[in-house]
Amino acid sequence: MVLVLDFGSQYTRLIARRLRELRAFSLILPGTAPLEEVLRHNPQALILSGGPNSVFDPHAPRPDPRVLRLGLPTLGICYGMQLLAQELGGKVERAGRAEYGKALLTRHTGPLFRGLEGEVQVWMSHQDAVTELPPGWRVSGETEENPVAAMEAPDGKTFAVQFHPEVAHTPKGMQMLENFLELAGVRRDWTPEHILVEWVRAVRERVGGERVLLALSGGVDSSTLALLLAKAGVDHLAVFVDHGLLRLGEREEVEGALRALGVNLRVVEAKGRFLKALKGVEDPEEKRKIIGRAFVEVFSGVAREEGPFRFLAQGTLYPDVIESAGGHGAAKIKSHHNVGGLPEDLGFELLEPFRLLFKDEVRELALLLGLPDPIRLRHPFPGPGLAVRILGEVTEERLSILRQADDLFTSLLREWGLYGQVAQALAVLTPLRSVGVAGDERKYGYVLALRAVTTEDFMTADWARLPLEFLDEVARRITRRVPEIGRVVYDITSKPPATIEWE
Repeated sequence: MVLVLDFGSQYTRLIARRLRELRAFSLILPGTAPLEEVLRHNPQALILSGGPNSVFDPHAPRPDPRVLRLGLPTLGICYGMQLLAQELGGKVERAGRAEYGKALLTRHTGPLFRGLEGEVQVWMSHQDAVTELPPGWRVSGETEENPVAAMEAPDGKTFAVQFHPEVAHTPKGMQMLENFLELAGVRRDWTPEHILVEWVRAVRERVGGERVLLALSGGVDSSTLALLLAKAGVDHLAVFVDHGLLRLGEREEVEGALRALGVNLRVVEAKGRFLKALKGVEDPEEKRKIIGRAFVEVFSGVAREEGPFRFLAQGTLYPDVIESAGGHGAAKIKSHHNVGGLPEDLGFELLEPFRLLFKDEVRELALLLGLPDPIRLRHPFPGPGLAVRILGEVTEERLSILRQADDLFTSLLREWGLYGQVAQALAVLTPLRSVGVAGDERKYGYVLALRAVTTEDFMTADWARLPLEFLDEVARRITRRVPEIGRVVYDITSKPPATIEWE
């Protein structure tokens, strides 16, 4: 267990992910967590994250001083380095010149940098700098701009760096983190096989002989959870609501795969109900509310028909927990409701086996459990389905048009070997109609927007630089096979300022 104390850095979640990629279990706590909360997790090591504050700010978050006196192996990153220096008797001052972006360690020494030779590229983002080391500490890294870019304590297990080893712009950062784990003596047994054994055992112990109800969306999280329940041998019912807003062939694919793997599945046909409720509605937020209400009504009805159930299983992930909780110096990003806000009077106990896992870890579990790759590696899909990828009113005709176009886009991504290179790809049907030519006649057709992004955490995203030849083939194939579409455009807006979805 490595505890990451979060002081508001945009990279805190990335630190925890990097540690898990190195097979070390990690959790995030607010940087101000009291000693009692830290000890409850029995950590083997601590990492103090960066953050947007200055140590000179009287309201800046600070660690419980007792935590730093535990003697645990500790790594301070950026703001975390400045906190260590200040708390342990060193001196921090406003830097003569801020250091942002790429920098080079012109000198580095000590066990944290074992295996690294020559100049090392790192990523800096700071205005304050350590100008006087705590007693007994020594400089272990410097750049042209910063003579104290890294430092280490005399105990041989406490280190601090002014740069961010967790980001891709520090190419050797993973080696530094791995060196820290080895120096700290952290166990590296956080493997998919270990997770599966532990999670199956935990689910069996928690559930016993009680019944479990699962709302199945068809995405990787809920599908993997359904397989875990089947693997654990618990009495469960997975409910898949076909609201008519799914991608082409999605219902058949999910149903066939999960039934074959032992999931007790009930599919509810509710297409007419949802489309009737959406008739004439154009506002995206109103669409979401209508779909959420209709889902709750359908799911609640099934729960009462098939019940009683003691547990409601949800595919809540660790990022959902982090975003819902927020922290000192970090914003509460959203409240997480995995199944559309089910009413409390259903009386379930929540069962959330994945609440400590990241998405990539769930995908690894899915592989072990036998979930087919088309579902396991599928791109994220919004809860309201294609309803929020149709700008304006949702109709049978528009759903059919978008469903075909979306399938052609994703199929071509797979044909060209590009599907796994983008984090999310989607097609959006706009209400615009554009003039074109069919034969010798003028023709008006829908404008279809394509979007593909690359991202590590979906908090920020960049538009994918897909080959022009690929985009040309996509546009030609879609306009040939879906005659209602007259023009195809490609969205080249990053997040921010845009979001990944259009609605």
